[in-house]
Amino acid sequence: MPPSDPTAANLSPAQIRERAYDACLVTQAKIMATPRETLREPCRCYARRTIAAMTQDEIAAFRQTGYFNDSARGKALEALDACNLRRPI
Repeated sequence: MPPSDPTAANLSPAQIRERAYDACLVTQAKIMATPRETLREPCRCYARRTIAAMTQDEIAAFRQTGYFNDSARGKALEALDACNLRRPI
């Protein structure tokens, strides 16, 4: 695991959703070898679903590390599937 991200400590759920959206665009563009512009809606879907499904404990864990914990990661994978995106693993 990469080191924790101290900038995540005070992020709102909306800011976490924006980070998830940005990360999705970068990751999916590489995986799918497609322009980021074509992934805007699927990545919005992914970020919206993932953050909406997260519990307060998962949000708190994200704020501590800057990364999804194991339970939030499972929800993120489900959101990838629901939004027709590819899993990175």
